[in-house]
Amino acid sequence: MDYLSRESAPYSEELWKSIDTAVVDTAKRILVGRRFLSLFGPLGPGVTTLNVDTAKEEKFDNGIVRTSGRNYLEVPQLYNDFWLLWRDIENSEKEGYPIDLSAAMSSAETVARLEDRLIFFGDKELGIQGLTNAAGVNKIKRGDWGTGEAAYQDIAKGLTLLNEKGYYGRYAIIMSPDIYLSLQRIQQGTGVMEIDRVEKMVDGRVFHTTALGMKKALLVCCEPQYMDLAVGQDLAVAYLELADLNHHLRVMETALPRLKSPEAVVSFD
Repeated sequence: MDYLSRESAPYSEELWKSIDTAVVDTAKRILVGRRFLSLFGPLGPGVTTLNVDTAKEEKFDNGIVRTSGRNYLEVPQLYNDFWLLWRDIENSEKEGYPIDLSAAMSSAETVARLEDRLIFFGDKELGIQGLTNAAGVNKIKRGDWGTGEAAYQDIAKGLTLLNEKGYYGRYAIIMSPDIYLSLQRIQQGTGVMEIDRVEKMVDGRVFHTTALGMKKALLVCCEPQYMDLAVGQDLAVAYLELADLNHHLRVMETALPRLKSPEAVVSFD
């Protein structure tokens, strides 16, 4: 079944390729969560629920086996719609120049930001925990990262905390843009950029995103046993309808951030 209804669109393969390329390339520039989270999938568009395991235990009782410590969550669909005007398509084909796909790129950007926001803040109604606000996330009071060694010292404290709790592996730091920019300075007495000192602590895995808002920073141990991003249908474009001769399309995906161990996160507040 062509659930994306692309076969019903009067588009050439070349136009579909242009749309797909514009959408994927735009999303790649925006997405941050996927740069440090492991991907689980793609599992297919029909997957509607997934388990988020903490501690699994099978209990045997009178010929029935039950699994405890397992929580199932809905895999949400993220989407944003856009239009392609029939006159633009006709003129493009007649004149032989590429069609302007700014609307498709804007929708891809919106969906990418929705995905990152879901990763960092979750969704209360769906029961999805975000990296910033999940119960059990470690909290460290953040000093003034714009002066002195406060950033270096706070992050070192966070790494020590994660090690003491047994979270080893790949570490990543994610910051809001204002905090990231405050680290673009020479550390007094070292001749080294503060951001460079921080990057060395986590093997270069330092990211910044507007999805965090302002004045936020996180340190995570991003191994897949602690957190990942489950993907059902990866980013795709669907054809919805022809209305008033114009073409209604949708950028969509299904994805579920799974925070299995909130203690693998340090939030600098």
